[in-house]
Amino acid sequence: MTEAENAAASRPADAGRSWREAFAVYAHRRVVAMAFLGFSAGLPFLLIFSTLSFWLREAGIERSTIGFFSWVGITFSIKVLWAPVVDRAAIPLLTRALGKRRSWILLAQVGIALALLGIAATDPAGNTETVALLALCVAFCSATQDIGIDAYRIEAVEEDLQGAMAATYQLGYRLALLAAGAGALYVADFFSWPAAYVTMAALMLVGIATILVVGEPKVVRDEATRQREAELKQAFHQRIAASGRSRRLLDWFAVAVIGPLVDFFRRNGRIAIVILALVGFYRLSDITMGIMANPFYVDIGFTKSEVASISKVFGLFMTILGAFLGGLLVARFGILRPLLLGALLVATTNLLFAWLAAHGEPDVAFLTVTISADNLSAGLAGSSFIAYLSSLTNRAYTATQYALFSSLFTLPGKVVGGFSGVVVDAVGYVDFFIYASVLGLPAILLVVYFLRREGKELRSARGVA
Repeated sequence: MTEAENAAASRPADAGRSWREAFAVYAHRRVVAMAFLGFSAGLPFLLIFSTLSFWLREAGIERSTIGFFSWVGITFSIKVLWAPVVDRAAIPLLTRALGKRRSWILLAQVGIALALLGIAATDPAGNTETVALLALCVAFCSATQDIGIDAYRIEAVEEDLQGAMAATYQLGYRLALLAAGAGALYVADFFSWPAAYVTMAALMLVGIATILVVGEPKVVRDEATRQREAELKQAFHQRIAASGRSRRLLDWFAVAVIGPLVDFFRRNGRIAIVILALVGFYRLSDITMGIMANPFYVDIGFTKSEVASISKVFGLFMTILGAFLGGLLVARFGILRPLLLGALLVATTNLLFAWLAAHGEPDVAFLTVTISADNLSAGLAGSSFIAYLSSLTNRAYTATQYALFSSLFTLPGKVVGGFSGVVVDAVGYVDFFIYASVLGLPAILLVVYFLRREGKELRSARGVA
């Protein structure tokens, strides 16, 4: 073990880290490895959306048809449907050789690479349906890889390292977006679109090599979990008569599908609803604001080059810096305080957009300050929030429970954000950005509630009134 790992193993669960120890978490082998797995997770995303749409349009595909391709993204929203299979089912031979998490991740990575090679070998103009099916395959395998990597990230290290794991994951993911976006376009411009997709398929070797090198996390089900599973099976047997294969299937359904839900509500009791409210509200402000960001840049008069340089390139590095700071703060102070800081910063930086809108002119210096603050806060909040979601899971059901949480936290933002254009048309950009900022208040208040609750529990444990 490294020095950082030894320090983590010897520290009591409730002990804080010094700043030196907080920085040292980034030397942990599995924290470093998560950057490469994050790269593997992020690489397929743009290749079936904006990058692919560029190729399709150049090939003469109708805009309406290109729009239909976006439907493959639904796969990421419904991945919870097969998360129980990834959580519980074994892959013949492969699981025995690599373990449950690594076998599913590797299978998904190979599927992504093969589907990308298939797209590279297909002419979109003459075989549009084939390209669509291959894109759907990429999306399905990518969503499956996400399920496995999320579970691995949570199970591989203790809770106080989750912020660092989230930070390095975001680092790898953002770099992959750069490779699959700008990188693929450069290759396509200098060589060809098939060459670009062959190159991207080859880059999947980064994740494949990583998953072959890292160790499988060890997960032990506690006695309370085993008891709940036994009770669930018994309850199902009392209501549904089954034997043989049907009984085994019934037992699997009770444990893999119903078990994660029952476990979450039993562990958290009445507070479970408040937790789910925080999960749903935390990203509401920045998702709603983000939908109108690019239209705002256009309407106020910024050029594409200015937006690309400041928002896409410079903003990327500010997001990575924010993610690093978030992981550092989680390691130093625990999860809730950085979570509160992230919520406050996200809401506050939306007011900077209102300030920029009120300025009324395309001022590059104003845009740089605004983008810097916004992306820094988004990265910090992202690391803190991923660590929080990870802390909510029972490691007996990691993949399924995290898939549920990750589906839930984007849902309110997508619903409310759908009306963002209506709000802008009605009140203008200044009031819209103020409105987006106000949408962050529920998350702030909920985190404050949990901080106060945590403080009362600590005082109670120490015998302080």
